[in-house]
Amino acid sequence: MAKRPGPKPKTLDVNQFAAAILEAVTGEPVGPPAPEKPAKDPAAVALGRKGGLKGGKARAAKMTAKQRSAAAKKAAAARWGKSD
Repeated sequence: MAKRPGPKPKTLDVNQFAAAILEAVTGEPVGPPAPEKPAKDPAAVALGRKGGLKGGKARAAKMTAKQRSAAAKKAAAARWGKSD
């Protein structure tokens, strides 16, 4: 069996190549620093998690047995790739 070709090597222009060499020699990153992600609001995280924890149980409690069965069959069909 023939081997598949790997990813093509990234070609660098002269400036990128020089920056890569400088970074390899000094060990320090060259260029502007990466932007920092803003921290998440802990209150919003807690509120979202609180709603997420009770969501499925609350939805199931409102459904009839026939609706729960239909939802479970639909989920199983999606999981196993079968369509009924």
